[in-house]
Amino acid sequence: MTTPEPSTRAPRRDATENRAALIDAAKTVLQRDPDASLESIATAAGLSRRAVYGHFPSRDDLVRAVVTAGAARVAGAMPTPSDLRDLPPAARIAAIAVTLWSEVSHVRSMARIAVSSPYSESVAQVFASLRAQVRDACALGIADGSMRNDVSADSLGRLVEDACIAVLDEATRSGTSDHDGRRMVVVSALGIAGIDWRTALLSEPAETTTPTEAHA
Repeated sequence: MTTPEPSTRAPRRDATENRAALIDAAKTVLQRDPDASLESIATAAGLSRRAVYGHFPSRDDLVRAVVTAGAARVAGAMPTPSDLRDLPPAARIAAIAVTLWSEVSHVRSMARIAVSSPYSESVAQVFASLRAQVRDACALGIADGSMRNDVSADSLGRLVEDACIAVLDEATRSGTSDHDGRRMVVVSALGIAGIDWRTALLSEPAETTTPTEAHA
């Protein structure tokens, strides 16, 4: 009787590891190419396209899992109501805008995917409490006369959100530096709320280490 030779085939990863590998690969590949195919993502994860379908029914489902997880990470880093309680309305919005920018500036392509259809609704659910904070700051600003009062607090909150997304689009397209993007998002968010850009700059929080610098 002969002793069988040991197999040189690598052990199969379990389902949990495969799913994690797919999500990690999608983060990297989509940041480089937002239109990357499912095959490209699967290859980067060391899996076949068929294996992907064992975890995600479609490319959209895989991308949704990635952007939703990313949104949850960003939401967890945002200022809490208690952090903002003692700040005036403009400073509240500036703090939110700057933190948001700091958390997404190093993953701009993925952030743009997250706020686009068909993923925006899932991301909006994760950011529900953050949107409420922006709306509340707008309501306070309208009430004390520091912000425009020609629209409701709900509408103004949505306009502030749209202004931040517009900055993300422009900064990604033009390669705006982190420092300039940070300033741009403050001026744009407060500008749409009716605050002069010079006054808006006074509400900009002091600059700190960004996630990109911290994890370099």
